[in-house]
Amino acid sequence: MAATSSHLTTSSLTSVSLSTTSLSHFPNSPSSLSFTTIQYPKPLYKTTTTRTTKHGGLKIHAMTASFGSRLEESVKKTVTDNPVVVYSKTWCSYSSEVKSLFNRLGVEPLVVELDQMGAQGPQLQKVLERLTGQHTVPNVFIGGKHIGGCTDTVKLHRKGELEGLLAEAKKA
Repeated sequence: MAATSSHLTTSSLTSVSLSTTSLSHFPNSPSSLSFTTIQYPKPLYKTTTTRTTKHGGLKIHAMTASFGSRLEESVKKTVTDNPVVVYSKTWCSYSSEVKSLFNRLGVEPLVVELDQMGAQGPQLQKVLERLTGQHTVPNVFIGGKHIGGCTDTVKLHRKGELEGLLAEAKKA
């Protein structure tokens, strides 16, 4: 009985694409708003092919290589490597309010626009819900720590605690 096997693994989850965006005349904000967006790589796939010559059959097994856990690792790395991260949707007024608040404070957060990521956006939002318990946007992280959404962020600002968290995150 003779058998052959081949393995193919494509892509790596270590690279991300960053770009800076400036918006003018954003509702309820100063004349311009600048933030950085992140693009996560496509899912990884591992394909295993086994050929058995005795029976002349070909068996093909395809599986995703624990994409959810790799995406979770990527989110954790993103929030620890950047002082301020906002997971957002471009059409969400609460996300706009948080981005505007950071802009007024002179902070340029790393913004991940989930609705601009295609099929990966909902997957990333599910990972965020697993990590934080929050299923809505914006999902704000400062200094690697989950702050919450818009209400939580604005409340910290009104209590005078947000600026301290931002200053501490900037030092790290």
